Amino acid sequence: MTERLPLRPELRGAVPYGAPQLDVPVRLNTNENPYPPPPVVVAEAAEAVREAVAGLNRYPDREAAALRADLAAYLTAEGGVALDAASVWAANGSNEVMLQLLQAFAGPGRTAMSFEPTYSMYPEYARDTATRWVAGVRADDFSLPADLAVAQVRRHRPDVVLLASPNNPTGTVLPLDVVAALHDATTGMVVVDEAYGEFRRAGTPSALTLLPGRPRLVVTRTMSKAFAFAGARLGYLAADAAVVDALRVVRLPYHLSAVTQAVARVALRHADALQQQVAALRAARDDLVGWLRAQGLVVPDSDANFVLVGRFPDRRAVWEGLLARGVLVREVGPPEWLRVTVGTDTEMAALRDALSAVLAEQEESP
Repeated sequence: MTERLPLRPELRGAVPYGAPQLDVPVRLNTNENPYPPPPVVVAEAAEAVREAVAGLNRYPDREAAALRADLAAYLTAEGGVALDAASVWAANGSNEVMLQLLQAFAGPGRTAMSFEPTYSMYPEYARDTATRWVAGVRADDFSLPADLAVAQVRRHRPDVVLLASPNNPTGTVLPLDVVAALHDATTGMVVVDEAYGEFRRAGTPSALTLLPGRPRLVVTRTMSKAFAFAGARLGYLAADAAVVDALRVVRLPYHLSAVTQAVARVALRHADALQQQVAALRAARDDLVGWLRAQGLVVPDSDANFVLVGRFPDRRAVWEGLLARGVLVREVGPPEWLRVTVGTDTEMAALRDALSAVLAEQEESP
């Protein structure tokens, strides 16, 4: 339908991003938190919305000052490094945060880079901001050794390096020495995407600890996963205050609604209770990894709320077999792999039953 429109050439033939949204009993394809917010959060959020709606004739706080102060306090406690509101920024999901970063630090004549397989939206952020995109490579086990990463960065000289840790879709975490080495190897911005940061295993530090003394380092987070607030659309970052000032230049006026700010602050007040859900999902993830490996499948170590599982000679057949049994997982990443979100105990039992049946069918096939 767009053939007769003066569309940008790089957008011709492009399709909207999005995982399949199918009505099946078990949806394990979008890395959502399977547990809804607890009743106390629902009640307080509803009251906060009521209060916000009473003032919707006025624009929201353009700087989201109170929310950013709350986010800074949360990150200080969770990440182990002191932050204040001037070093924190918030937007409509980490997607908008990333887009704003490329608007400010990339664009025409500039280059953004990451290392595949990784989050499939990164090249789309680059495309949408008319930024040249470079897809670097990882080792065969999906790790990213410092020497391999630094060599590629020095070759391509990107203005923005995007590093997902834990990485999506592999679930693998990036050692902090690699982040530091990449920061030292470039004069551009280095963005560590910690959308799944709260799910990292015990003893794994956040890249937030690297922020002091590194003015070109940015760490992004989201409330979609650990806080079970995907529908609220709240992403944020921590960085030098100068980075936040740059994003304030490119942000749209009043970009964060009063309702979003209000409910996000409620969730932050209950961070401890919500983190109990995170602990349960970590345990369920580790149980799932053990079970999958016992079936003879390959699963990289995961620090996220999902796992990458393979190698399937025909992953489409496995995906379809699971879907026929009411379980939806994600076809993403390398061709022989599937990504599975960690769900409730009931959902994990359904996955194990369905996958066992699919694998048994394949063994019986001639």
